[in-house]
Amino acid sequence: MKVLEKLPATEIVMICTGSQGEPMAALSRMANKDHIIDIGPGDTVLLASSLIPGNENAIYRIINAFTRWGATVVHKGNAKVHVSGHASAGELAYCYNILRPTAVLPVHGEWRHLTANAAIATRTGIDEKDVFVIEDGVSIDLVKGRARMSGRIEADHILVDGTTMGVATEDAMLDRRVLAEEGAITVLAIVDVDRGTLGEPVEFFTRGFVEEPGWKANASKAIDEAVLQAAGSPTDREAMEKLITRTLGRWLTRRHRRNPVITTIVVEE
Repeated sequence: MKVLEKLPATEIVMICTGSQGEPMAALSRMANKDHIIDIGPGDTVLLASSLIPGNENAIYRIINAFTRWGATVVHKGNAKVHVSGHASAGELAYCYNILRPTAVLPVHGEWRHLTANAAIATRTGIDEKDVFVIEDGVSIDLVKGRARMSGRIEADHILVDGTTMGVATEDAMLDRRVLAEEGAITVLAIVDVDRGTLGEPVEFFTRGFVEEPGWKANASKAIDEAVLQAAGSPTDREAMEKLITRTLGRWLTRRHRRNPVITTIVVEE
């Protein structure tokens, strides 16, 4: 840095991490004014990368921030500056021709990329039986210089949550997404199970749920009406919890187009 401080700005080029908007990378920190390098008027930021789907918001935040600070941002959207980090078809064919591998196992990309890579390998003369396009979990054994598929290992997605690790089920991930986007509501109901009636108005406890005035009173009224309609029918605590949860969920969807996680706790009177 001491050397850079002595050079005119027009003679300085810096190669930085963060072309995909990674929050702790150098570019993001520069954009947030949280880095020793201060980007401003007269500077040019060149993003020689292709936007990976899913990173749009992070990358656009960086572009907007640098533009706000007065820098000129050059990227694939306004100039032909993209440089791929992956080999082209010709380069792959060149590698296969000079290496002449006894087995080829494409491992990067989606299924279409894997099959395209395999096709290049076979066109260079590698036997199809020595080219393996496989999914996660398929095992390959190397025996006496030859490769062969030997079976499959269960390879589920693992969720790392703090110090806890477990299988990431679809239900668990759906709950996480709903909690993040819609919040959660806990309903406490005092119920006379024998009569199937509420002992007193239900109470609501919310987390991450954006409230509007009067919603609790209106939701409570909808629950009261549903319980009254079901009064006299054989019921138990579990059935009452399901009734209240279902009623509140439908009411929120119909009136507010909301779908929070709802937990109902019924206390017998």
